Order: sequence, then C-alpha cells, then structure tokens
Amino acid sequence: MAPRLLRPVGWGSAAVLGLLTVVVFVLVLIPAKDAVLPTRIKYGLVFDAGSTHTSLYIYWWPADKENDTGIVSQVEACSVAGPGISSYADEPAGAGASLKPCLDRAMKIVPAEQQRETPTYLGATAGMRLLREENGTKAEQVLAEVSKAIGEYPVDFRGARILTGSEEGSFGWITVNYLLETLVKCSFPDKWEHPQDAKVVGALDLGGASTQITFQPEVPVEDRNTSVFFRLYGTNYSLYSHSYLCYGQSQALKMLLAALHQDTLRAQISHPCYPKGYLETITVAELYNSPCVRAPSSVRPDVVLRVTGTGDPTTCHMVVQRLFNFSCRAPGPCGFNGVYQPPVQGHFFAFSGFYHSLHFLNLTGGQSLSLVNATIRKICNSSWEQVQELFPTASRTQIRDACSASSYTLILLLQGYKFNSTTWPNIHFVRQVANTDVGWTLGYMLNLTNMIPSDPPTAVTELPRSIWIAATVLLAIMLILSFCLLTATCCQRNSSGYEQL
Repeated sequence: MAPRLLRPVGWGSAAVLGLLTVVVFVLVLIPAKDAVLPTRIKYGLVFDAGSTHTSLYIYWWPADKENDTGIVSQVEACSVAGPGISSYADEPAGAGASLKPCLDRAMKIVPAEQQRETPTYLGATAGMRLLREENGTKAEQVLAEVSKAIGEYPVDFRGARILTGSEEGSFGWITVNYLLETLVKCSFPDKWEHPQDAKVVGALDLGGASTQITFQPEVPVEDRNTSVFFRLYGTNYSLYSHSYLCYGQSQALKMLLAALHQDTLRAQISHPCYPKGYLETITVAELYNSPCVRAPSSVRPDVVLRVTGTGDPTTCHMVVQRLFNFSCRAPGPCGFNGVYQPPVQGHFFAFSGFYHSLHFLNLTGGQSLSLVNATIRKICNSSWEQVQELFPTASRTQIRDACSASSYTLILLLQGYKFNSTTWPNIHFVRQVANTDVGWTLGYMLNLTNMIPSDPPTAVTELPRSIWIAATVLLAIMLILSFCLLTATCCQRNSSGYEQL
C-alpha cells in the first residue's frame, strides 16, 4: 500500500502562536515609539504684596505651551494675616515671617518632587512704591526680609520686586481678557486657538494706594509713557495704561481727611462724608503718615484731632471733587491731573476696590447710573445709627466709609476716567471671572510663562522602565513557547513518518 501523506500535527497552533507574538510586538513596542504620555503639570506661585494686605496665588499649567504662553489656571489663594508688607518698614523681619503660613500651605499643594522647579515670585505694588519714595533703605530691607523667608523653602525663587504702575495695570488687563477667553480659547477637540471675532475689554483697578486704567483705544496712543505692548498667544496688543499713585481708595480717603483738616487747622474736623453722629479721634501723626499727605509745619504731631460726621451728600461730593485736578495741560484729551488719556471705548471690567465699594451697597448688578447716584446720596444722608442698622455685620470702618468710598469711586469713574451715562452700562463690576480672582497676579504669571521652557512631548525613550521590562519579558516568553511548540511538532512528525514507512 502506498504511503499516506501526513499533515504535520501542530503546525496550525505554532502558526497561531507565532502570529500572536508578532501582534504583541507590534501592539506593545512599535506604537510606544510614537506614544505620548499625559501632559505633565507645572506649578507657579505669585505673592501679591499690596498696600493693605498680601495674598499668595497658586497656579498650574500644562508643560506643553500654546504659542509660547502657558494655559494657566488658579489652584488656590491664601490670604496672609496682617497688613501689607510696607507696614513693616520699622520691623522688616515681620514682613518675612508673615508669609510663612501661606508658604506652608503651598508646600502641601505642590507635589514634593516638583517644588524645587516651581517658579515663585513676589510682586509689591503701590504701598511699597510709596515706601520707596519715603525711605528707599527701609523698602530694600523689607524686600530683603521677604526674599530671605521665601528662600528658606524648596522652591525656584525668582525674586521680590516692586512693580511699576504700568505693569500692575497691564497684567490686570491680561488677567481679565484671558479669563474671558478673548486672548485664547479652547475649541473642540482640545485645540487652543486665538478667537478671531473676540473683542478685548478694558481693565479698571482700584487698590489701596493707586488706581489703574488699561484698554485698547481706537486711536494710536500719543503719549509714549502710557503706551504698552504685549505679544500673547501669537497675537500683538498695543494698549493705553496709566497708574495714579496716591489715588487708591485708602490713600484718597486719607487725602480727603487731611484736606478737611487743612481747611481750618483746628482740632475739630467736620466730615461731610461720615454719617451724622459718628465720632472718632486721631492724632496729627497718624493722619500725616504717608507721602500722599504733607503735614503743615505749624501743627505738632501729637495734637489729637476730633472728627465728627455731618452726613451732607452735597458737601461730600464737592470736597471729594477737590482731590482731582480736571484741567488738561496735555495736547490731547486728559483723564485727570493733566495726564493724557484717549477716549474710553468698549466694555470694561472693574475689580478690586471698584467692586468692593459698590458691592457693599448692592450696586454691582448692572444698576442704572441714576439708581447708583440715588443710592449713594441716600447712604450719605443717613445717620450713624441708621447705617449700623443697615449693615449689622460690617466692620466699623466699612460703615464709616460707605459714603466716602462710594462717592470717591463714582467721581473717579465719571469725572476722572471720563465715563458718562452712555458708557456707564459698559462697566462690569466683578470680583471673580470663571472662579478665578481678578487682579494682576494671573496676568503676571501668564506673561512670565514666556520665559519658562516648554517640555517636549515624552516619547519612547522616556517611557517608564517597568513598561520596557514587562514588554521584554512577555516577548521572551512568547518566543520560548513558540520554539518549544515547533520542536515538539517536528519530533511528532518524524515519529509518525517512521511508523508509516
């Protein structure tokens, strides 16, 4: 009988196993060559050292940047206990010590392995600008102490510096427009792009010692000192920005009280912006403790002044107006005090003191200008007992300044920055946008990300070692199993062939 041809037993299994080995190699190793791991997160810390208080803002952003500018978000804000760092002029070490609780908080948020590469900045604003004018040595000592305190922590400390008024205003403008997505916007799917039809908005900031206005005018800026240029997310921006030192709310109200004192130089001061029946005492030294107010040479510092509120809205409006010089000496249009300012245009976001002074009277919800005026006049005509009943949970200082602060805010916006009944609806009073505090610090961090190197996508050479080990072991096991199966198949085939012969 002719020998029967036999099909080798097991070749089908061996083929399947070999094919499986190839598939595993293709799926595990080859794609890894082009695989990109999830984007690593970077962190940044910014201290806002204002004239009345200090806050620490903690930010993070993906390591791969968009058009050389990071997509930054706020993680948390920590309020530093005590006054602003400029108040520690006679005890500079206290300024550094005050920052440590918030730094401790930040160290619990930033992963330990990333702390030493976390850029950390401290920006001081108008309070320190005033201290530098008054005593440059003391200002440097305060900055040295806060730098020393931050330097004790495992962060990449980039220094403490005093911002110019123009920087403070410009970074606030960046913050507002970034949060409103007029600079960059995320479109589906996860693509960041510059919105072509978005119009940027202006920024109005009122601090304790200065106020800033920043916007993109329709006409070229004629005064080079008020012109600011930025490039963000691949787009150029030419802005008008100016800061008025001493015209922050705290310093302006101090100038107001000093002006009332200088009208008579008597120990008894009648204050038309304080509620009727309000009474306080203050020394001359306490009143004239700022470069924004100059004490008359004829008055002794230890003299006690008795301040009585009269609650007179008309007189209050008049004396607040006297803080400004509305004459224009510049060749073009002016804001106040002879400073050039092009006409305001477009929408504006007003924050910090602008928001707080009007929010206290519930006037930040888009009320008409006539209603705002009527409400302020009513509060200015109230007695001390009446305003205490209206605001039972507010502090004594807040109740006392309700009339003067709101009156000052309104005059600054209307007569100082030249808004009117037509443009008033274009002002939006806000504290936050997109759950993020509005101020200069986020814009500061956004601008500084241009100097932070962008990490390249993580490729196969940077895959974790454990992945490579697992893939290699799996491939070796599959190859060994394939060899054993092929050997067994060959032996079986030879044995079967001899039997048939």
